Amino acid sequence: MTAWWLLFVVFAFSWVLTLGLRRYALYKTLMDIPNERSAHSVPTPRGGGVAIVVCFLLALPVLAKLDLLEATALYGLLGSGVLVAVIGFADDHGHIPARWRLLGHFIAAVWALFWLNGLAPIKLFDTTIDLGWFGHLLALVYLVWMLNLYNFMDGIDGLASAEAISSCLGMCLVYWLSADTDLIWAPLVLVAAVAGFILWNFPSARIFMGDAGSGFLGLIIGVFAMQAAWHRPELLWSWIILLGVFIVDATWTLGCRLVRGDKVYQAHSSHGYQHAARRAGHKNVTLTVVAINVVFLLPVSVLVALNHLSVIVGLLIAFVPLVILAVLMKAGTSKIA
Repeated sequence: MTAWWLLFVVFAFSWVLTLGLRRYALYKTLMDIPNERSAHSVPTPRGGGVAIVVCFLLALPVLAKLDLLEATALYGLLGSGVLVAVIGFADDHGHIPARWRLLGHFIAAVWALFWLNGLAPIKLFDTTIDLGWFGHLLALVYLVWMLNLYNFMDGIDGLASAEAISSCLGMCLVYWLSADTDLIWAPLVLVAAVAGFILWNFPSARIFMGDAGSGFLGLIIGVFAMQAAWHRPELLWSWIILLGVFIVDATWTLGCRLVRGDKVYQAHSSHGYQHAARRAGHKNVTLTVVAINVVFLLPVSVLVALNHLSVIVGLLIAFVPLVILAVLMKAGTSKIA
């Protein structure tokens, strides 16, 4: 019962803290001013993602005290989460050069992987493979990319929050069905923290998440996947499948921009979801992504976790339609779909 009360406390504190951050941003004129690349048309306070960071990180020691979170996961999530949030908060208040941000992201990822013992043996073609140090390097790149792609995908009202809530709740269902219930509580606490924030961020947003929140979410969700892989290799792929919309849109867009010779560290508005939002509006795109997660990606994720689908077949079923959708939405181009 105590743990369920914790979820309520985290949700309520997140809601109240987001309100306080909104008032602080208005008082300090910490506003996101619209420009030619913006998806919004009116100045909007930013930095509300700090509420998610604070509420989640404060709840982690409580989960550990209740024996609902492993000590290694506690230290990995706390240390890496704090570092990424501080970098994002500083960047929200004053620009930090991309190279220094990226260095900090790699340090945070190394810290998390140190406590998680790197990448667990993975399952491919129905065979479990230990990739050794190469696997640890892949895991490092994965965490840094998750952190940054989540930041890239935080460009319309409610999308990053809704993705975190739907993917984490989806994986909680996967954990329950696969009898890995000891992994459920940390994602549930993150859902509670994000739920308190999304009430202020759902279209039309009254405050934006900011880099402190979006980068933090990407890293934490990535660490959840790394932790799950040590329990059962299939669970890593279940996470990746559920995060497919974000992974495909961000990766496809980055690839197109690299091929075109664009400066990838510069701000742009060429993601598929951004093109879609200009046509259909923020709310419709956010709700559509949630529907894709729940109706399409979650069943595939469950089937992979329960070994009813091989990993390769599951990834193909999930990702091929998403790549086609990215192409149809003109992801990575300056043209509006």
